[in-house]
Amino acid sequence: MAGLTLSHLYKRYENSGKKKKTVNDFAVKDLNLECEQGEFVAFLGPSGCGKTTTLRMIAGLEDITDGDIYIGDRRVNDLHPKDRHIGLAFEDYAMYPPLTVYDNVAFNLRAKGVDKAEIDRRVREIAPLMQIDDLLDKMPVKLSGGQKQRVNIARAIIREPELLLMDEPLSHLDGKARQAMRTEIKRMIHKIKCTTVYVTHDQLEAMSLADKIAVINFGVLQQYGTPAEVYDDPVNEFVASFIGDPPMNILETTTVKIDNDFFFTFQDSDLKIAVPKRYYSVVSDGFRCKMGVRPMDVLVGGADSQGTPEKITTFENLGDERRIGISVGESLLMLITADETRYRAGDIIKLEVRGDKTHLFDLETGARIKEK
Repeated sequence: MAGLTLSHLYKRYENSGKKKKTVNDFAVKDLNLECEQGEFVAFLGPSGCGKTTTLRMIAGLEDITDGDIYIGDRRVNDLHPKDRHIGLAFEDYAMYPPLTVYDNVAFNLRAKGVDKAEIDRRVREIAPLMQIDDLLDKMPVKLSGGQKQRVNIARAIIREPELLLMDEPLSHLDGKARQAMRTEIKRMIHKIKCTTVYVTHDQLEAMSLADKIAVINFGVLQQYGTPAEVYDDPVNEFVASFIGDPPMNILETTTVKIDNDFFFTFQDSDLKIAVPKRYYSVVSDGFRCKMGVRPMDVLVGGADSQGTPEKITTFENLGDERRIGISVGESLLMLITADETRYRAGDIIKLEVRGDKTHLFDLETGARIKEK
């Protein structure tokens, strides 16, 4: 087991023929990241953002344009993939159809000339961990998608890697199977205590599995921190809107001063939200920015509430929660409530917003505006 360090990592594809949505034609640009020994780090971002390219550079499957990669204390830029002491679990299962599950798991060790008894010991040790001990005699064609992925991961960890790399391993599974596999992966990683890099575009997977999340967009690292940090303290509008389901409400606003207090106002809407005192040092009368607040921090006020009366535009009953949409100009402000009241479009509710949970973002750059 070893840590991972990415230092000023760049990847540029020359003469690719395809226009990539990247910054300055770089698929990965100046990526700096440290993953401590034993940590589980998720690379999270939309499709085409550079997360898989980064993982493939770590694995040695892509050449590095510039920068350095260290696994432990070893600079691995020029090492062949087989010499990097890594385990790989890809999106595609890539199992050998003529071989049993046992032989698929054992294949890499046999190729390296490991003693037969040692191979058998490792297979018998890994199989219960990945819950495939009753599948060892089966052929791949007889396995479900979830079973194939467990075999895929078992092949990666049987090598006893210093670093385990997983590239969207759950993307081919349906919702229920994905949830079950997330639980199994977390249990497995806790047992083997292996430094792990996990690529995903699913923020729920990243939030539930990772010790730290690297949020990437257009090849640029946007934020690197714990799930709580990227959720509660996003550095910019992209991170704020990408993390969370449903996503954060982000609305353009103009602050106005009434007497000695400031309020967020919105075009073509009567809604006014009190500006938290902590922002008084950065706002002014007529100050324009974007205000963000998560749906669970927008509340339905009670009978004695001083909240603003607003008309419901949409209502969704999801069983364990209700989602209400309120039109604010041309935008839709979403809120989540556990209240069992069944609303309908056109009903009037009193809207309250937890001011301490609001965030401000620059209109042009999207960067978070912090209180001074």
